[in-house]
Amino acid sequence: MTSSASSAVLDTARRAREAAALLAPLERKVKDAALLAIADALVARSAEIVKANAEDVARARENGTPESTVDRLTLTDERVAAIAADVRDVVGLPDPVGEVVRGSTLPNGLELRQVRVPLGVVGIIYEARPNVTVDAAALCLKSGNAVLLRGSSSAYASNTALVGVLRDAVASAGVPADAVQLVPGESRDSVTELMRARGLVDVLIPRGGASLIRTVVEGSSVPVIETGVGNCHVYVDADADLQMAVDILVNSKAQRVSVCNSAETLLVHADIADRFVPLALAALKDSGVTVHGDEAVQKFSADVVPATDEDWDVEYLSYDIAAAVVDSLDDAVAHIRRHSSGHTEAIVTRSQAEARRFVRLVDSTAVMVNASTRFTDGGQFGFGAEIGISTQKLHARGPMGLPELTSTKYVVTGDGHVR
Repeated sequence: MTSSASSAVLDTARRAREAAALLAPLERKVKDAALLAIADALVARSAEIVKANAEDVARARENGTPESTVDRLTLTDERVAAIAADVRDVVGLPDPVGEVVRGSTLPNGLELRQVRVPLGVVGIIYEARPNVTVDAAALCLKSGNAVLLRGSSSAYASNTALVGVLRDAVASAGVPADAVQLVPGESRDSVTELMRARGLVDVLIPRGGASLIRTVVEGSSVPVIETGVGNCHVYVDADADLQMAVDILVNSKAQRVSVCNSAETLLVHADIADRFVPLALAALKDSGVTVHGDEAVQKFSADVVPATDEDWDVEYLSYDIAAAVVDSLDDAVAHIRRHSSGHTEAIVTRSQAEARRFVRLVDSTAVMVNASTRFTDGGQFGFGAEIGISTQKLHARGPMGLPELTSTKYVVTGDGHVR
């Protein structure tokens, strides 16, 4: 990286740090006013945003980008309005800053409180999903953090337009514009510099594919909250309601294939395979899904593609799903332990005992009982727009809402106490 480019990234981080110090003590009403200003500005300037996004979409198609990725990149007036609605939902959420996590009076009379405080400067490194630009900014502002946004070069025009709208909106509400900044530069050098800005950036959150996440986790000197890819499983138990299982499977896989909570593997108990697999194959075919199956699944249809070893580990993000027949719930769990990314797994069963066993044995961020994997989402969980879905086990796990964007500090109050 040239010294000038490096300086530009670090200058941006320094301005964010100054803004974070001003943002942290703000009252909720000030932060909420800034968020409402953002929501209004997104709607008012939707045409401007969609026009910039069209440049990115056209360039993506010229470059042969898969349609599933183009879908994630695309903004329409309706999608911009939905993003604005998500911001308004964040306004209605409780402000986590200042919340007392625990407190007590010690035997010596000191009053001890552990309270939530902002993380400070949060860097988000993400791929071609410009809605993340607004989601991240809204959640960071509400939780008192300044945010540095480094989207992919494929969404540069979209993100530039969006950040311009966000900065104007927050400034109009009396919040420092530098609380929301786009990291300068389109090359990977700017990402590297952001990852090395320890002392200026408090935490990095990568959102995207396995390669991006691995690069940030392994190359960053700034602490990282690791989000994960979604190799999600639907297990249909021997005692499942077959129609319910079909509905959950199709929704989990085909409702929107380009997202991390879409199901990528179907596991079916052998006792019901003869009855359920034909129903599942027909429903998936009707939804345009190609099934990559093991030998037990292949015997039900010539349309089934023989599954390879790689199929059990892949996050397709497309109209494809791997499928296998297993002999027991324990075999299903063993398969999940070997191949899951730790995101979301679902069981369909009428047996409360088997549901409880599945929940106990599966170690993923979310376990669904008779519900679609598509519900693993901050909005669906009532958290407002999420910052990402963490698959690690430290600090934050699962959909990350406002509390996960805070740390804590201890406040100790005495009356002339000395030790």
